[in-house]
Amino acid sequence: MIPPITIFGRELYPYTLTALVGILVTLLFAYITAKKRGLDEITMLFTMLFATAGAFLGGHILYALTNIRELIVIFQHLDAFGSLGSFLKFIYPYFSGAVFYGGLIVGILFAWLYLRKTKQPIGGYTDVGAICIPLFHGFGRIGCFLSGCCFGIESTCGFVMHHSIMEEANGVRRFPVQLCEAVFNFALALVLYVLLKKKKLQGRLLNVYLYAYPVFRFLIEFLRGDAYRGIWYGLSTSQWLSLLLIVCNTVFLLASRRKKPEERKTT
Repeated sequence: MIPPITIFGRELYPYTLTALVGILVTLLFAYITAKKRGLDEITMLFTMLFATAGAFLGGHILYALTNIRELIVIFQHLDAFGSLGSFLKFIYPYFSGAVFYGGLIVGILFAWLYLRKTKQPIGGYTDVGAICIPLFHGFGRIGCFLSGCCFGIESTCGFVMHHSIMEEANGVRRFPVQLCEAVFNFALALVLYVLLKKKKLQGRLLNVYLYAYPVFRFLIEFLRGDAYRGIWYGLSTSQWLSLLLIVCNTVFLLASRRKKPEERKTT
């Protein structure tokens, strides 16, 4: 929706700027909240940094996997590239985007591994982290709306896009699916924060998130018009991943209920 901004001779998309604001706000929230709850705030920040690194890596890898057919063809013709530099330049666009679910899954994995390695009480830190995920995601979706990197279906109510980085999105009135998702994420962060304050579902707020967001994402995908990430048997890639997360979350909860009380406290 908004064209790139030139700063020091470099173009920055609105998504980059909103994402940076989101990161700063989220890290500040995590630090303050962890301190108030008696958690080690430095450990909380390192957990967030590991999660961010995982999110960056996972988001780009999953985006690349949505172009797996093209990548297979490219790797089958490596001899067509004269140098490593030309190969990397050619393949870069296939890794340049990011898929949220890839970032979510790998980000959670990285954070969990860090907490396990440092022998920290995982539940306390993941409760705070569960709030941070939709908090940051809300800022990210505002950035998506401003950049037009994802967009809604054609609609009589909505916005006409003019500067989307996806050419097919421009010139058509589209439903503001990104803003709807931003509102949902901020509302979900608020609900999780209230549960945290009231000490409800302690150690399980991440599980609450992993039910709430996938259900919402599965439904709102029907209002998205950017099908370039793949449609499989009538459902989008994100819808299949939503169903997978719901199943995995349920299996995890059922398995954890069978643990002895003393085992549950350590995880």
